[in-house]
Order: sequence, then C-alpha cells, then structure tokens
Amino acid sequence: MTEEAKAFWERAVRTLDAARKNLLIDPDTAASRAYYAALYAVSAHFALQGKSFEKHTALEAAVHRDLVRTGLWPKELGAAYTRLMQIRARGDYGGAKHVSPDAADEAVRSAAELVRAVAQVNPAEFTDSFGHS
Repeated sequence: MTEEAKAFWERAVRTLDAARKNLLIDPDTAASRAYYAALYAVSAHFALQGKSFEKHTALEAAVHRDLVRTGLWPKELGAAYTRLMQIRARGDYGGAKHVSPDAADEAVRSAAELVRAVAQVNPAEFTDSFGHS
C-alpha cells in the first residue's frame, strides 16, 4: 500500500468517528465530517491505483465512472456519494439554512456505508473494523 493511500484511509476512519461524535452536537459539522470521511476513503481507493483528483467534482465523476459503471459498486452507492456532497454543501455554505438532524444522520450512515464499501473492494489493504453506524 502506498503512503498516500494509507494516510487517506487513516483520515477516513478518524473523520467518520468525528462525524459520529458531532451528530448530536452539531448536524452541520457532522454532515461535513461525514462527507470528508467518504471523500478520504474513496481517495484512498484511487491512490492505490496512482490516481488523484484536485476537485471534488472530479472525484465524484470518478466514483460514478470507475466504481459504479464498472459494477464494483451498485448505483445506490454512487447516489449516496452525490447526496453526501449536497448535504455537506448545505452544512458548510448554507448560510441561514442548516443541515437537519435527520439529514445529518443520513449523511453519517451513508459515509459509513461508503467507507465500508471501499474496504470491501480493497480487502487486502483496508480493514472495515472501524465500527458500525
């Protein structure tokens, strides 16, 4: 495993834990951390292949192109990643509009599912022993 992939995976696990801890305290922060947990996990997957992305939208496109369309992930996981991006945008940039507790819960559950999915397609490199939502 590359150092970059390892670093992204460690961030994914830590950030998912932070999302869970913030769920009852601050839904905006929980949603943001949930999105970044998924982003780091997916980035770890692509780092194993020597791929990196500078833009969030480029990473999202790679999720759909390289994971969903190839059949590694079901369409629902691609949709969950896109939904996480939307929820995170509200939490980070929504101004007076905030992430609802239900949407934050959805975000944390989706992030856990996405992190788990990355571990499942890379079982030799990543463990999914980070806990369950």
